[in-house]
Amino acid sequence: MSFYTWKAERLKRYGIVVVLALFCALLLWVGQWSQLAVFSNKGEARALTQGSEEQSHVALTFNISWGTDKVHDILEQLKAHEVQATFFLSGEWAERHPDIVAEIQEGKHEIGMMGYTYESYVEKEPEQVTSDLQQADAVFEKLGLGEVKWIRPPHGHIDKEVLSLIEKSGMQAVQWSLNPRDWENPGTNAIIDQVLKESSKGDIILLHASDSVKQTPKALEVILPGLKQKGLKFVSITEMVSGGESETTQVE
Repeated sequence: MSFYTWKAERLKRYGIVVVLALFCALLLWVGQWSQLAVFSNKGEARALTQGSEEQSHVALTFNISWGTDKVHDILEQLKAHEVQATFFLSGEWAERHPDIVAEIQEGKHEIGMMGYTYESYVEKEPEQVTSDLQQADAVFEKLGLGEVKWIRPPHGHIDKEVLSLIEKSGMQAVQWSLNPRDWENPGTNAIIDQVLKESSKGDIILLHASDSVKQTPKALEVILPGLKQKGLKFVSITEMVSGGESETTQVE
């Protein structure tokens, strides 16, 4: 009788283990299911957050919504280290500084947008978001940039409705997978350490080129060669997407 009881308890424990294993497998399956190709044809709201981990590349991205000083320092660093990046510009800033936009283009960098006014889309009515997108699009077309494919929603704020409006405009939303929060100016070494320690294949790195960043240009002096030493290649968002399957995040 005691043998039977021991066996039943053991089977119960095994049963719990099996259930937990199946639950973990289900979570992994759901996670893999959520990582679809960048352009989903299933009508689900998604934003690009990371490139393929099978490719030894990273995308360095910079947001600009105001100021003219730091962007020149950053462009100089990128040129010195022969690094290509993707710049996300607010339409209002680009309209005021066409000369700097041209300088970014001359450096062979990719350009995306952040709307026109750089105000959170989740706080706007749908028609206001659409109007802002159209206004920004008109500015970029006037500057000779043609149809801009990539948009980073102002402040990174996004929900399912906003993403749907973005997709209807013909663009793809781009977020990030690594954020050293350089706009908070945590210290040059803090920015360097986080990027070099946490970066890995397929990362989309968020940095800023507005005048709010005081330490980013200096940090790039170490970050750019440091990432190369890790065997990572710098690519644009377009190159990252075309280079392999990328990860997207479903937006609720």
